[in-house]
Amino acid sequence: MEIVTVEKIFRERKEGLELTLLTNEMGLKKVVPSNEIHRPGLALAGFVDRVAGKRTQVLGETEMSFLSARDESGRRKAVENIFRFDLPCVIVTKGITAPVELLELAEKEGVPVFSSRLSTVEFINRLGVYLDNLFAPHTTIHGTLVDVYGVGLLYTGKSGVGKSECALDLVERGHRLVADDVVQIIRKAPQVIVGTGSELLGHHMEVRGIGIINIEKLFGIRAIRMQKRIEVQVNLAHWDDQVEFERLGVEDKYTTILGVEIPVVTIPVSPGKDITVISEVIAMNHMLKVYGEDSAKVFSKRHAEEIYRRKMVGEFLESDFE
Repeated sequence: MEIVTVEKIFRERKEGLELTLLTNEMGLKKVVPSNEIHRPGLALAGFVDRVAGKRTQVLGETEMSFLSARDESGRRKAVENIFRFDLPCVIVTKGITAPVELLELAEKEGVPVFSSRLSTVEFINRLGVYLDNLFAPHTTIHGTLVDVYGVGLLYTGKSGVGKSECALDLVERGHRLVADDVVQIIRKAPQVIVGTGSELLGHHMEVRGIGIINIEKLFGIRAIRMQKRIEVQVNLAHWDDQVEFERLGVEDKYTTILGVEIPVVTIPVSPGKDITVISEVIAMNHMLKVYGEDSAKVFSKRHAEEIYRRKMVGEFLESDFE
């Protein structure tokens, strides 16, 4: 995972978080080790047994009112309590003027101090979303991601199997491309993974025999998405008579990406086979399962009941001698 520094946060979210640097730039190289945010109210009051060090410290109106009610000696002692620990940075919200004692000790310890005009709750919400995204588990997969009827289908398979061509056909039919060739995946929640394209490739696609094409320019803004939750993996495989592919679909198969389990469907590819229509069926069938309707299991149950019924009728007729 990329090392996150205070400088990175300041550079990328200076405007959105309305940050102003109050100390020198030496402390900007400090590493932010986690996405956790802490308000050191108890630490300022002297209770330091449970202080969460190595977290971004936010001082809101409550903390600043506590400091302003002390004399110079009291403020310095209170501030010294939090600077016992290795802090990445300190942010004072609501545009409140930071006390001189805080800035002096921060300069001494090499900890950057910022001011933000945002309210404390709004600031923590915005910073929390940004940090959660930075520290979320992520990986990169060779494949293609398409939004089909609102279902994120991640196409995987060997190079040249037809992932891009399938995605191109789906786009032509009104579906939306998210990423081709390189899919960056991030875990947004315990059971949610989201895919995006790389900044370099954007919504470009390589089609063998043609070359690189721009999907957004060719088909318009409605043909693309910036990101999409990945719900089904579609593995395209060359047809092989020696391989037994799924026929009934009663037993769902799953794969795990970043600790999240999602269904996986393996589709054999052969000349003349319409993978695009099959893809649309995969998306619609997945939505049926989400709403509690599993066609394969319903059919299997009906089939078993019919066999049982015929067996019982046969036994009855065999014992009827009238």
